[in-house]
Amino acid sequence: MTDFTMKTDADGVAVITWDTQNKSMNVMNQQGFLDLHNLVDAGLKDDTVKGIVITSGKPGSFAGGMDLNIIAKMKESAGDNPAQGLFDGVMDMHRMLRHIERGGMDDKNKGGKPIAAALPGTALGIGLEIPLACHRIFAADNPKAKIGLPEIMVGIFPGAGGTTRLVRKMGAMAAAPLLLEGKLNDPKKAKMAGVVDEVVPADELLDAAKAWILSEPKFVKPWDEKGYKMPGGAPYHPAGFMKFVGANAMINGKTKGAFPAAKALLSAVYEGAQVDFDTAIRIEARWFTKVLMNPSSSAMIRSLFINKEALEKGAVRPKDVPDQKVTKVGVLGAGMMGAGIALVSARAGIEVVLLDQNQDAADKGKAYSEAYMDKGIARKKATPESKEALLNLITATDDVNALKGCDLIVEAVFEDMTVKAEITKRVEAVVGEDCIFASNTSTLPISDLAKASSRPEQFIGIHFFSPVEKMMLVEIIKGAKTGDGAVAKALDFARQIKKTPIVVNDARFFYANRCIIPYINEGIRMVAEGVAPALVDNAAQMLGFPVGPLQLVDETSIDLGAKIARATRAAMGDDYPDGAVDAVIFRMEELGRLGRKAKAGFYSYDEKGKRQGYWEGLADEYPVDTSKRDLEDTQNRLMMAQALEAVRALEEGVLMDIREGDVAAILGWGFAPWSGGPLSWIDIIGADKAVEICDALEASHGVRFKAPALLRDLAAKGEGFYDRFGKAA
Repeated sequence: MTDFTMKTDADGVAVITWDTQNKSMNVMNQQGFLDLHNLVDAGLKDDTVKGIVITSGKPGSFAGGMDLNIIAKMKESAGDNPAQGLFDGVMDMHRMLRHIERGGMDDKNKGGKPIAAALPGTALGIGLEIPLACHRIFAADNPKAKIGLPEIMVGIFPGAGGTTRLVRKMGAMAAAPLLLEGKLNDPKKAKMAGVVDEVVPADELLDAAKAWILSEPKFVKPWDEKGYKMPGGAPYHPAGFMKFVGANAMINGKTKGAFPAAKALLSAVYEGAQVDFDTAIRIEARWFTKVLMNPSSSAMIRSLFINKEALEKGAVRPKDVPDQKVTKVGVLGAGMMGAGIALVSARAGIEVVLLDQNQDAADKGKAYSEAYMDKGIARKKATPESKEALLNLITATDDVNALKGCDLIVEAVFEDMTVKAEITKRVEAVVGEDCIFASNTSTLPISDLAKASSRPEQFIGIHFFSPVEKMMLVEIIKGAKTGDGAVAKALDFARQIKKTPIVVNDARFFYANRCIIPYINEGIRMVAEGVAPALVDNAAQMLGFPVGPLQLVDETSIDLGAKIARATRAAMGDDYPDGAVDAVIFRMEELGRLGRKAKAGFYSYDEKGKRQGYWEGLADEYPVDTSKRDLEDTQNRLMMAQALEAVRALEEGVLMDIREGDVAAILGWGFAPWSGGPLSWIDIIGADKAVEICDALEASHGVRFKAPALLRDLAAKGEGFYDRFGKAA
């Protein structure tokens, strides 16, 4: 059954409606492209048709993008030459969209019929590239709609003409945030930016598009007319030259050269701007093919699109457990973490009881949601009515009896075993026997915390990341006695609050912190050795990390690092590996340089907390050794400090699914997104190369870089992680 249908009204306007079967949002595949092309062609050849409107049968949306499985099919189509298959497939899309854009005109721009796009709501990726090929874009006034080209976020760029058309419509500098950052706008902002042409009331959308068709408009695209000049100037124009220099500087400033898709996009724009349109889209297709052939692209698509979506849809959820949707959640502790959990729960329409030891503290926690909604109102993202509705869902209290009726408890109190054990017993005495109890600990073993529970099979860990309302990852931890019902409940809760979950087995630091802490520690260790702090942080950012380890420890607070170090040392005894790191952390703590919150850490800060550069006294405490300037060694240490922990977590059974290891690394702490995650990164460089790096690092820097047996086995057999474990996933 086709996803596209066409109906011509009495006025001679043909309306093509896109309605992907069994999907909540339209998604384009190869057959869909062909069906759309054939209907457009039929409409253009029909003498009774005066023009065409392309719209959606989905309420509130036009399209969510491309089915990225189409890429694999294109590669397979050319047998031993996948690049040729990709290029040919992309050029087929270009020809179909160019057919829409030309509207049946001859080479002198005579004849033809106007084609309009009518967007009921969200239009992303190919869902915007198709409208950009139309002659006029109408968007419904739907403030919840998102319009844009987010492809760069999954390691590619708009390759169906979106890059070339947007730049020719808006100019390189105006298009840059939309292309290079994947910025999304609501319809009104999209019109202000020049992406869409008209915004009309939703119930007038089709009428407005039809009226334009019937007005006998001029519809030749500017770049198809003689004398076309690119807005802002082409690269060979003095003004345009400076804009392209600025765009190049902007992209390198943001990406530090780590993201192949961004470089390719800018190359396609620069080269395409110097030639005619048809040559430009061929150039775009060549650069797009180059990106798609880069293993980075495949890894990012796999982790950030395919695997992320699978985890969000319950790929690791126990299959035989019925729906465990949360109706009432109790949040214990109204500090920043508890307040954030209350906010995202209420935002999902869940009734919340926010409990703290006194009413003032509970009220302060609820005020966090109030302030959040006030910001939303100021930005026109929320209304006074939605604020009132959200706040009405949150009950702030110091009365533990208010938790009666909760089917999920999320404990977010002080990181102390005794405190957590006491509150667990108090709450379990009040809530029903079916209530699931979850601890939001980031370091304490769930199996140990569950000893305070009379129902350990219903005790689980749900580790949120701060700030809760912004961070997408939720780490769910199974204790030794945690049952499937508790796992299902935690996963269903994560889906309700629109987070991406992973499920891991209980172990010290679980998965995320297990990998993050060595990253921070390696950076600190290098400072103690005399490596320049700027080299440490910049080396990390050149790998694609959002922040370097020294900036990260300042953000998370140095005294927290000291507390974790003491607890870990006490637990591990003689096996504790980070004494050299502790010397630095404890010294910074002694000096009162506790990080950004104290406006003093590895960095200096102004009164508003803005970084002003590295603390001048750092060089006195830890003098720089000018002989230690090896960028490759620095980067290998930072990457392997994390990647080896991911391998060990898989080897030890903490990670149960490699998809979770990669997705969590990117969403949880920003592990080099271009790589697809630590396990994907090792697959890209090859297990044999990873072992070679480990052996060199172990010889130079110690046993912490010893290659795990699993990694050596993969290298010996010429396998990758996704070769061995990906098929089961």
